[in-house]
Amino acid sequence: MDAIALSLFSSRIAAVCDEMGAVLRRAAFSTNIRDRLDYSCAVFDARGELCAQAAHIPVHLGSMAYAMTGLVDTRRWRPGDILVLNDPYQGGTHLPDVTLIAPVFCGDDPVGFVANRAHHADIGADAPGSMPITASLDAEGLLIPPMLLLEKGVVIPETLAWICQATSDPVLTEGDFSAQVSASLCGVRRLQKLVSELGIAAYAEALSALNDYAAKLSAHTLSRIPEGCYRFADVMDDDGLGATDIPIVVSMQVSGGRIKVDFTGTAAQTRGNINCPFSVAVAAVFYVFRCLMPAVTPACAGTFRAISVTAPEGCLLNAVTPAAVAAGNVETSSRVVDVVLGALAQAVPERIPAASQGTMNNLAMGARSRDGNWNYYETMAGGMGAHALGEGLSSVQTHMTNTLNTPIEIFEAAYPVRVKRYAIRRGSGGGGKFKGGNGLCREYQFLAAAEVTLISERRSHQPWGLQGGAPGRRGENRLNNKLLPAKTRLTVTAGDRLMVCTPGGGGYGQR
Repeated sequence: MDAIALSLFSSRIAAVCDEMGAVLRRAAFSTNIRDRLDYSCAVFDARGELCAQAAHIPVHLGSMAYAMTGLVDTRRWRPGDILVLNDPYQGGTHLPDVTLIAPVFCGDDPVGFVANRAHHADIGADAPGSMPITASLDAEGLLIPPMLLLEKGVVIPETLAWICQATSDPVLTEGDFSAQVSASLCGVRRLQKLVSELGIAAYAEALSALNDYAAKLSAHTLSRIPEGCYRFADVMDDDGLGATDIPIVVSMQVSGGRIKVDFTGTAAQTRGNINCPFSVAVAAVFYVFRCLMPAVTPACAGTFRAISVTAPEGCLLNAVTPAAVAAGNVETSSRVVDVVLGALAQAVPERIPAASQGTMNNLAMGARSRDGNWNYYETMAGGMGAHALGEGLSSVQTHMTNTLNTPIEIFEAAYPVRVKRYAIRRGSGGGGKFKGGNGLCREYQFLAAAEVTLISERRSHQPWGLQGGAPGRRGENRLNNKLLPAKTRLTVTAGDRLMVCTPGGGGYGQR
């Protein structure tokens, strides 16, 4: 294909993902999907290899890209089928992230798949936001193995009812699943139209050309990393159940245009819920290298051909069932990014930023009472690490999350909580030639009793600086001005005030 035709094809297949996302957002019921945009959409080929993705959530997309090839081979696909799953050990991430996968046919010929993954704030756990601090996967909510939600275009009512009835608000849950189904059907139609216009053979040739182009751009980026072996280590604050300073260790071998990322030396999986399915760890690695590549690099399988990832089975980053994983997807993935960046900083320091906040500051709250049930979940922004070209951004989502905050007006209208303070946390970014970005402070006042879960990191260990830059300030969680652990579940009453102050990013260079 000539350059113009390839560019048009790349844009058209990416537009399928964008339109799926627009349908999902506009049709969703929950604030978590509709307002925070906690969802992702992607297109895969008939073998399950990534073809395109929208600029949604990195941890969703990278893990789907890694896991799809295995899922594709597990069943006989038929037109009109839609598969649903959330099992972290069969292609999922953590239980609140529910994935729908639909095959795409042109006539009798399978040409690919469309998939969307959305975060459901309630997936059946007894803790708010279905983010409990637990040692058991079973306690984290309803486990959905890969199973049909639609068969030959018809919803299987027993499957939908089984999922919805496990939650505290079945009507809202059904609305969100209907939105995901609508997004899937939209993606099927749009991809069918694209393939029909091009023809199946020409479509396959275009995908091959797109992957080859992505591989060339990737190879150019990787060739700029000096050959050698680079090592780095960092720690997780704790697992919420007693273990502290839990190491994540990476060894990165750069040779012959290939990158081998090995996490041997990382701690064994823990009792707490910070364990990662291997697909999540791979997603974090892929994300880092994708950030180094030109913005025009297609998001397809060819982009990552030269990158391999290994981690010992049973370690924190390659946990085995039934290890709890609710926080691995959000917190541990963030630390994987930190250690891979730390290793790369030894090779190409001028291209790597200091550590960003290194946490998603997960806050879940809710209640079940005679007056009604409610569930709310949010991640909070923090400081971005500074870099060789300037200061880090303040109060932004960084790295493995890419969501918005819930607007205060919508939040207060929906839940018995008031936001009393929402401000940049001045002075929390690390100093240096270029300062790290500042975190934020958000204070909530409860108008009624509720259950609250906080899952956060960088409360014990600061985000590191680079090239002589100072570390960012640690985060803090407080209830009625009393310091709380990084990971905790508590009961609040009317009038209680919860303050979350998020970490700043590390500074870069000496003053």
